Amino acid sequence: MPHGPSTFLPASQQPTARCRVRRPAPRVFILPTLPLLSPSSCAPSSHTSLLLQSQRHRFLHTTRRKGSSSVVRSTATAQVVQPAAMATSRADVEKGGSSPRKQDKGKVPAPLYPQHEGEREWTPWLVPSILVANITVFTIAMYYNNCPAHNAKPGRDGHCVAGFLHRFSFQPLRQNPLLGPSSATLVKMGALVWDKVVHGHQGWRLFSCMWMHAGVLHLVANMLSLLFIGLRLEQQFGYVRIGGIYLISGVGGSVLSSLFIRSAVSVGASGALFGLLGAMLAELVSNWTIYTNKVAAVTTLLFVIAVNLVLGILPHVNNFAHIGGFLTGFLLGFVLLMRPHFGWMERYRLPAGSPCTARKYLPYQWALMAVALALAVAGFAIGLAMVFRGANANSSCGWCHYLSCVPTASWTCAN
Repeated sequence: MPHGPSTFLPASQQPTARCRVRRPAPRVFILPTLPLLSPSSCAPSSHTSLLLQSQRHRFLHTTRRKGSSSVVRSTATAQVVQPAAMATSRADVEKGGSSPRKQDKGKVPAPLYPQHEGEREWTPWLVPSILVANITVFTIAMYYNNCPAHNAKPGRDGHCVAGFLHRFSFQPLRQNPLLGPSSATLVKMGALVWDKVVHGHQGWRLFSCMWMHAGVLHLVANMLSLLFIGLRLEQQFGYVRIGGIYLISGVGGSVLSSLFIRSAVSVGASGALFGLLGAMLAELVSNWTIYTNKVAAVTTLLFVIAVNLVLGILPHVNNFAHIGGFLTGFLLGFVLLMRPHFGWMERYRLPAGSPCTARKYLPYQWALMAVALALAVAGFAIGLAMVFRGANANSSCGWCHYLSCVPTASWTCAN
């Protein structure tokens, strides 16, 4: 026997006969009793089930109290509750949140990479800030360098370059072909010098050197690389993780550089940039299941890394900083850039009742993270201990110096 509005309304609020005929029975609006809530199906999380049940009870209660006039308003609510409650957000995907407040309603993860629907796309501000900081430090270095004042009697090295810049003019090309300050200025400003780090107890140079550049050409090359690599990574993973990888990789490059290079001045953000490249490679390996064109992605990334490392064997290029930063970023990528696997992110798109996994991360992802974290901690501890103890890694590896410079008929690798 069909139920009319009188099932829910007192006699004093009974609608007219015409209204009873035209208004649908309330029972058609209040049946979100879906197999999606079955534990054996590909269901939303437990808090989503509670949210559905809470919305259903509230709808029933409101309908009984306010009569058929509230049924029309509740219809839209009942139609939205189910898809909205099933939606997922980046907070739930990335952090495994269990609170309904963390859900981003109306979004469903799609099998697209690098950016999935429903994931939060961060607005990058850290990478542009790093860019501004590097330009600011270089400007201060040029102001402090003051080539016209310190090169008042130009000798065989020639005159300052771009003299119309006055105090900001560059050192003669014989001293610095990269259009920048003198080596003495770089050392005073915080460049990496092994003797000052070990015997002068100036460990802060391991960090400060990544904010300095030898010249305009050096600065432009590194900042363009930072924009191309860093902006997209920060959009996907946020400023905390990308900033951590950038800074720690820069220090890692300085540590390895101090172990092999003793008599040269080293500056630049190359170690930190190679750390971002290493993190990209680790992210590709760790999140293998969400890539659609795996071979092309691996080939392209390995080609870019190989070309940059080969360029590092040229003279006056500190390839040890590149290698140290790359290895550090590679290990940190397994730790900080791990993402839920494809099956977990796509569980809401499967038909009701379909079997699916409840694991957010696969076992191999946890294994890679554990091994990488252990290696990163051990490597940093051992490396820093060797640096401050004054160890010379060249004595233990007689061929390692070729990783930074290979002598040819056109150039030598003398310091």
